[in-house]
Amino acid sequence: MDQRLRRLITLGREHYQAHELDKAEACLSQVVAEHRGFADIFNMLGVIYHEKGRFKQAAEALEEALKINPSYTEAALNLAVAYNELGKYTQAREVYNRAIALSQSEPRSLDPFARGKLANMHADLGAAYAGLGLNVEAVREYQKALELGPQFADLRTRLAQVYRDMGDKEAALRELLSVKESHPRFVPARLALGHALLALGRREEAVLEWEAALEIDPAEKRAQVYLQMVKPGRIDPGQNELKGDSGDERAPSPDAGLEDAKIDEIFESLGEK
Repeated sequence: MDQRLRRLITLGREHYQAHELDKAEACLSQVVAEHRGFADIFNMLGVIYHEKGRFKQAAEALEEALKINPSYTEAALNLAVAYNELGKYTQAREVYNRAIALSQSEPRSLDPFARGKLANMHADLGAAYAGLGLNVEAVREYQKALELGPQFADLRTRLAQVYRDMGDKEAALRELLSVKESHPRFVPARLALGHALLALGRREEAVLEWEAALEIDPAEKRAQVYLQMVKPGRIDPGQNELKGDSGDERAPSPDAGLEDAKIDEIFESLGEK
């Protein structure tokens, strides 16, 4: 490979990583015009074409990438998306299934980007199942996602939410404690952990989690509200309702036996679903 071609590849990748798509396309198009043996170049061009709405060209470029390297999972996933945009749903599913099969048979061969992309696709499917109330299927997809990306704190927190919706409070707690151990400064998990503990009647521990969330992010308004809600002495004996300092009515007191429905409502406010 001559020096000029090397320079074009280097510049093309730099522009691509900087999301300078026009400049990246100009460089990479020159590369494939002279040398068609680089699967990653065709993959980058496929992504660029897709970003610009040129789905047919995207599919063609990604097909070339897979001709060069049939085991290129990232290109296969991108091709599945391009086929879907073109209305080729059967082909999209076939390509996607091959990519999934490859990831299961050779998980260690996947590069981190491809593993992350596969994990997010499983997570998106899990969210769709959860939205339909199909929690068992949602759990299965989130577990698949976490097999590919066990470090993804947000996905494990979402899995905990599904367990919570299923009424499996202990499973939800287990997942959130795992997140706390691996990502102690991940505020959404600390907030959710507080509610998981509260659901199990462990009010003091819940308070500690919300206080920790405030230490991490003093501007975290949800933690402030949750702490205010469980403040002792907030119950109006006559109405069994929380009262604010100005006497305004608030939600039922967790300290007086917060119902699961209320905990669910608060959990959803985390934006985890």
